[in-house]
Amino acid sequence: MSSKEQNLPNPGADEISIVDLIPALRAFARTFCRVPDDADDLVQETLTKGLANLDKFEPGTRLKSWLFTIMRNTHYTRIKAAAREAPGLLDCASGRPISEPSQDWSVQSREVHQAVQKLPSHQREVLMLIGVLGVSYEETAEICGCAVGTVKSRLNRARAGVLEYLGERSPQTLIERRNQLSDGHWDAESGRR
Repeated sequence: MSSKEQNLPNPGADEISIVDLIPALRAFARTFCRVPDDADDLVQETLTKGLANLDKFEPGTRLKSWLFTIMRNTHYTRIKAAAREAPGLLDCASGRPISEPSQDWSVQSREVHQAVQKLPSHQREVLMLIGVLGVSYEETAEICGCAVGTVKSRLNRARAGVLEYLGERSPQTLIERRNQLSDGHWDAESGRR
């Protein structure tokens, strides 16, 4: 047993908690990284930093929020380093898919993903934390380092932005369009199925 493990009150419980958070960390990493391998690398780096600095974790606070904050800071540090070291890397043609999917649901999923990616990073981050991962407004505010009111405002603007990018006027019309596509009905406005 290492000296670090001896200093922890219950090392097994901390390790289990971190392992249990890996799926949530992967989901959050996908908000930052479009390529799944890059997201996995970000998760690995986050876990490495988290375990290396476990002695700095304050008992009584949320481990999930702490790791999300580490991930967020790690991502932004990577962006700054990449901007200095490899300009133009984000526009590389090798990161584009070879053939596009043809299924309606794949197309719609891609459209929503592209709409989310067009949002400013602070809005995309809040949308993913609250809308996808189910993190509370308070935890999101803590992770993003802003007030709860700012989180609510960013979330509202993110939802409106996604609808705008999709050419929808309200969330209800988006749901109706999705139902029409899945039922095989013709979309009267665009003349397509």
